[in-house]
Amino acid sequence: MYDKPQLLALFRERALKFGDFTLASGRKGTYYLDGKQITLHSTGLNLVAHGLLDLLQDVEFDAIGGMTIGADPIIGAVLAVAAIRGRDLCGFLVRKEAKGHGTGKFVEGPVKPGSKVVIIDDVVTTGGSSILAIDRIKEFGCEVVQVVAIVDRMEGGAKNFADLNLPFRSLLQITDFGITPPVV
Repeated sequence: MYDKPQLLALFRERALKFGDFTLASGRKGTYYLDGKQITLHSTGLNLVAHGLLDLLQDVEFDAIGGMTIGADPIIGAVLAVAAIRGRDLCGFLVRKEAKGHGTGKFVEGPVKPGSKVVIIDDVVTTGGSSILAIDRIKEFGCEVVQVVAIVDRMEGGAKNFADLNLPFRSLLQITDFGITPPVV
C-alpha cells in the first residue's frame, strides 16, 4: 500500500543529493533527486506503484507509459500492481529515437491507436521529457488524459502541461522535502 511518509524517507535516504547539478532540462540546480534510486529499489518501487494507482483511481485510461529508460521500472510495477488489484492495463515505452531495425517505431508495447493513456515520469522539472513522450504517443494516435510524476520540482512543468490542456498530478512535491522552489 502507499505510505507517503515512508516514500519521503526513502527519497531523503537514497535519492536526494545537494551540490551543483545540471538537470535534464539544462537548468542548474542546488539539489538533485535521483528517481532511479527509488524506482530500482523494491520498497520504493512498490510504494510508487501503489501510490500512482491510488492517485489515478478517478481517471479513465487504458494504458500507462513514458520515456524509456526512466519510466520503464515504474510502468512494469504499475502493471503488476494493477493486475493484483484486478485492473486490466497495458503499458508502453516511448523511445527518444526510432529503433534502427525491425519496425523502426518510437512507441513500443501493446498500446493501440485510440487508447486513452497516462504519461508517467519520475521527476518533473519543466516537463520536457514528458512533453516529448506526449508528442510521440499523440502521433501514434492515442489520447493523453493525464500526466503524473513521482516528484514535481515545481519549476514550470505543471504550467507547461496546463498550456497543453493536460491535467498533472504528482505523488510528492519538492515542498514536501522542505525545499522552496525557485521562482520561474
